[in-house]
Amino acid sequence: MWSNPATVANVQLLRERGFFVMDPDHGRLTGKDVGVGRFPETARILAEFHAIPNPVHDLLGRKVFVTAGGTREPLDPIRYIGNRSSGKQGYAIARAASRRGADVTLILANSDLPDPSGVHCIRVNTAQEMFEHVNEEFDACDVLVMSAAVADAKPSHVSESKIKKGSLTAIELAANPDIVATVAARKKNQTVIAFAAETSLDLEEGKRKLLAKSADILFLNDVAANEIFGSDQNQGVILIAGDAGDAGDAVKPESVKEISVDRINKDTLADLLLDQALHRLG
Repeated sequence: MWSNPATVANVQLLRERGFFVMDPDHGRLTGKDVGVGRFPETARILAEFHAIPNPVHDLLGRKVFVTAGGTREPLDPIRYIGNRSSGKQGYAIARAASRRGADVTLILANSDLPDPSGVHCIRVNTAQEMFEHVNEEFDACDVLVMSAAVADAKPSHVSESKIKKGSLTAIELAANPDIVATVAARKKNQTVIAFAAETSLDLEEGKRKLLAKSADILFLNDVAANEIFGSDQNQGVILIAGDAGDAGDAVKPESVKEISVDRINKDTLADLLLDQALHRLG
């Protein structure tokens, strides 16, 4: 019903007349079907209701670039290598940044989520497509949030026809570009936020990734229990790179700040991460 052209037109008309209309959530509906139209979580209703009379536009004039969802690397016209990411966390960040006044572009990979209101949304499938957009836009943005689950590898050869079961004995892989590391290596005044989905909260591994990718902030979460992908909540640790000291010095792991995040709504985490990005921008 939410996607019905009549509903879309009516909602657009209400917004043009100055009314605030909250987008529904994506998830299980009244039956076995899944999609857009689920009643929003209470925490999100309260947060957005509070934001109406108390708007905070601390990102006004800033350009925020967000990636979300999970890339899919085709093996043949039917099969692909992918992951379980729903795109909800990056979607929440894009929506929060727009609400705070930023000019937001969302690169959304293989997600059923609708285009968020007030956000320029670009749909992609593969890691290479995502890389091309991020690489092109990075120099002009103030904040890059790489929350997408990007496949580390792709099939070296993509068959033009379905591979028969008897022939599907091995898959030769080639590495995908490391999007964060590639663009962050040339950052000037931008703040880069990366994500690391691990099967344990290994802080040392999180710090290694933060520094190796030249990110400023990294959110480390544990997805082992399958409670993060597709959920409306998240939990983990925010890692913040310290100062490098003298020019040319590398950031030391011991200078990394840790902020533990108990299980919270992804919309709340979105604002926490944007708060840290603003602090980093000065």
